[in-house]
Amino acid sequence: MKRFSWSLLMLGLIFSLLLSACGTKEEAKNEAAATATTETYSVEHAMGTTEIKGTPQRIVVLTNEGTEALLAMGVTPVGAVKSWTGNPWYEHIQDKMKDAQVVGTESEVNVEAIAALRPDLIIGTKMRQENIYEQLQAIAPTVFSDTLRGDWKENLKLYAKAINKEQEGNQVLEEYDNHIAQVKQKLGDKVNQEVSVIRFMAGKTRIYYTDSFSGVIFNELGFKRAEQQEALFTAENKLGNLAIEVGKEVIPKMDGDILFYFTYAPDGDQEALATESEWTNDPLWKNLGAVKNGNAHQVSDVIWNTAGGVLAANQMLDELEKIMLEN
Repeated sequence: MKRFSWSLLMLGLIFSLLLSACGTKEEAKNEAAATATTETYSVEHAMGTTEIKGTPQRIVVLTNEGTEALLAMGVTPVGAVKSWTGNPWYEHIQDKMKDAQVVGTESEVNVEAIAALRPDLIIGTKMRQENIYEQLQAIAPTVFSDTLRGDWKENLKLYAKAINKEQEGNQVLEEYDNHIAQVKQKLGDKVNQEVSVIRFMAGKTRIYYTDSFSGVIFNELGFKRAEQQEALFTAENKLGNLAIEVGKEVIPKMDGDILFYFTYAPDGDQEALATESEWTNDPLWKNLGAVKNGNAHQVSDVIWNTAGGVLAANQMLDELEKIMLEN
C-alpha cells in the first residue's frame, strides 16, 4: 500500500514538472511573439522616414495600385480609395474587397473617414496626396510612394516593407517575373513586332508610350515601339514618355504591326464613348495597316491602364498572350 502511494506521489510530481516546463515554454513563446509584434522599424519613402511599431493590422491605402499590392500579399485593407471605375471596386478585385470601407478617391481623400477607421498604417502617394501628408501622419504612421504610372513594382517593394511583409512582396514579384518569362517564351518571335497603344477619353485622345503601365510590360516582354512615334516624345511633351495628347492629323502615326486601344469611360461616360466612335470611324483610322490587317484590338482600359497594379498586370499578360497567339 505504501509502495502504491509512493508511486502515485512520484507520478504526480513528474506530471507537475512537465506542466511547469510546458508553461515556461509557452510563456517564452508568447513573450517572443509580443516582442516581435511590438518591434519598431523604419521605412524611408517619398516624404522622409516613418517609424512603424509592430506589424500593421488596420491599413488604409490611398492608391489603386497600392490596393492591388496589398491584396496580392494576402492583406485586405480596412479602408481604400474608390476604384476609378466600378461600384465601388474594379470587377477584378471586387470579391476581395467586401470588408473594406471607401475613403474617397485618389484625388479627393476623405480624411475624416480615414480617422474613423483607427488605422495603424496609411499608404498613399506624393503624386496625389502630398498636400495632406501632415494630416494623415497625425492619424497614423504614413508611407508615400513618389509617383504612380509604370512604377508599380518599386512601389510594391515599398509597401511590402511598410506592412512588414517583405518576403511575401518578393514572392509576388518573383511570380510576376516568372509570368513575364513564360509569356515571352510562348510568344517567341511575335515580340519582335512594333506595337502602338491608343487611349480615348472624353474629348481627348492619347498615344501611350514606354513609361505607361502597359508600356513597361511591353518593354519587359521585348516588344518594339512604333518607330514613327519616337519623334513625338520630346522634352517639351508635358507627360514625358507616359503619353502624348494628339489630334486627328496624327492618326497615321498611330500605326504599328499591332495596335491596342482602350477607352476611359467611367460610369459609361457618353462623351468618351463618342470620342472612341468618332476616331475609329475616321477614314484615316480605317486606313491604318494594323486596322486593315485585323491587328487592331480593343482591350480593357481598367486592366491595360487604369488599375495599374500587379493583379491587373498579370491579367493583362494573360489577355495579351491569348490575343497574340490567335493572330
